[in-house]
Amino acid sequence: MGNSERTNSTNFCFMKKLALVCLFSSFLFFSYGQVLFTYGNHPVSTAEFLKAFNKNKTGNGNDAKALENYLDLYINFKLKVQAAKDLRLDTLASMKADVQNFRSQIQNNYLTDQQEIRRLTDQAFERSQKDIHTVFYFFKPVTDADSVKAKTEIEHFSKQSKLRNNEDIISQLKSTGLFSIESGDLGYLTVFTLPYSFENIIYALNVSEESVPFAAKNGWYVFKNLGERKSVGKITVAQILFSIPEGVTSQREEIKNLADSVYNALKKGSDFAALAKEFSDDRSTFMNGGLMPEFGTAKYDATFEDHAFALKENGDITAPFETQFGYHILKRISAEPVPLTKTDIYLFNLKQQVLQDSRSEMAQQKFIKEILPLIGFKKSSINEKNLWRATDSLINNKMNLPAGINAGTVLFSYNDGTTLKISDWISYLKNKQLYNGPKNDSYLEKVFHDFSSVSALSDYASRLETFNPAFKAQLEEFKEGNMLFEIMQQKIWDKAAEDSTGLKNFYEQHKEKYLWNRSADAVIFSCSSLAIANNAIQQLKKGRDWRDIVNENSTDIQADSGRFDLGQIPVIDRTNFTDGLITMPVVNKKDGTAVFAKIIKVYPGNEPRKFEDARGLVINDYQNYLEANWINQLKKKYPVKINETVFKSLADKSSN
Repeated sequence: MGNSERTNSTNFCFMKKLALVCLFSSFLFFSYGQVLFTYGNHPVSTAEFLKAFNKNKTGNGNDAKALENYLDLYINFKLKVQAAKDLRLDTLASMKADVQNFRSQIQNNYLTDQQEIRRLTDQAFERSQKDIHTVFYFFKPVTDADSVKAKTEIEHFSKQSKLRNNEDIISQLKSTGLFSIESGDLGYLTVFTLPYSFENIIYALNVSEESVPFAAKNGWYVFKNLGERKSVGKITVAQILFSIPEGVTSQREEIKNLADSVYNALKKGSDFAALAKEFSDDRSTFMNGGLMPEFGTAKYDATFEDHAFALKENGDITAPFETQFGYHILKRISAEPVPLTKTDIYLFNLKQQVLQDSRSEMAQQKFIKEILPLIGFKKSSINEKNLWRATDSLINNKMNLPAGINAGTVLFSYNDGTTLKISDWISYLKNKQLYNGPKNDSYLEKVFHDFSSVSALSDYASRLETFNPAFKAQLEEFKEGNMLFEIMQQKIWDKAAEDSTGLKNFYEQHKEKYLWNRSADAVIFSCSSLAIANNAIQQLKKGRDWRDIVNENSTDIQADSGRFDLGQIPVIDRTNFTDGLITMPVVNKKDGTAVFAKIIKVYPGNEPRKFEDARGLVINDYQNYLEANWINQLKKKYPVKINETVFKSLADKSSN
């Protein structure tokens, strides 16, 4: 076969495969839009079913059997919800309040640019990986008269891509006589430490590099990167503080000797918490053994942090060191490093910080610009000067409104017919107390921009279901879940619990099901600690009544008496249960609590349970019985028809 023939054959096979893929994809798309089943005249699409299945499936299996089982569950779910709708449970005041409350809780998740929030969260993660040692210089005009010249001088330096030598800049700017200069060492900084505008400048610098001047309210900042380190994360320490009163120097040596003495005692094994209670001058921590809240970079004095983060292992102790507050001895309790890779928990925490930080305003403003066309935002052509005049007049009751303007004048409108008037603008200013005296135009322009943004966001939020299918689906899911709970409460759970006659009849008809396994009359003791448990055991062995022991130790011991399956009695290992046995305490490693049991009498298995002993099991079985009958009634009212062809295609796909 020649090359051209092989090429044609290859192309033909590829086109045939492509056609099959397209055909299969079209079929899938078509089947996803198909009705999977109906109940009465209510259809349920494949897409709806698969969305629920994928959200609620457990385990790794996605086979045909899992689909079949879930289909039965989903059909029953839809039937129950329809029964709730028939009873108009969704119109109950309590149900409406629940839905409105849920709506309020989740709507903020849909009122910002999530893509921008993700970008900011990823940026915060990258920045969290390192700490930057930062110094700042603040250039301020010496006099108001020098402001224009000072700005010109600063702009000269800002035109340079970077400033090579801070000392040269300082000396050059100082030599002009136009500036006073303040400086400071900020120590190591990390993400969220400074305002976002400053953080952006600092994280853009290389080591030893300085920023161009950054304009602030009364002058200009220059930042310098003195060095970088891998992020130290967060740490928890306990401290003993030997404070030196401000202005007092005569006692310094005496206080230093006391700190050294305590440190030597610690090295010999003395208890840190006990010494903190005795000697620490930190009023907020000494009674807690010196334990401080967890902290990270840039929380405390740089010297304090350097010593804290230098501790390598839990339990390590620093030698006494001095800060402006006095002498400190620190003990490392625990440390939480910054993850090197993105984890769900860490990213979630970063996202919450982003949402609470000023940087989230960027995402908010971007989002507002995107929704304005959707809500049909239309601003009136009112002259702003006249608006500011009218604002002052209406707030201060001056009654000197510009011609053609009054409280009912429309400021902007939306495509749902909503309008915002000057009266709404006045209410906004008053409610937020933003106009408590004469204001300049620039202030009013900013506040009016905020007002228009808030109003636009409010209008969009009121119609979220129209604009956001995901929000609509989440709200509908909650409504249905709420109705399901209510209808199950009415039809099954309350009925089963309250129908004493029905329960006893059900028990009598199924007595053979309710048998004891091997069991025992026993008292199970739950104690606050192993020491408390051992003490109780000793008292029981001496013949004391268990009720007296519990009454005397009510804050540390709780007891539950009754007949229990042997498998319900907590033991350390396989145990030979005998009458009178007191089991060994089982200690919970998480909280130190301990549980043990005193066996009164052991019974063999397969003995019938009395109705009182079986009541919990009977209620559960009776609920299942009532529910099965109810489902059968609903299926008669709403006959279920499954599109077997569509379901088979889903099952076949899941098996491949």
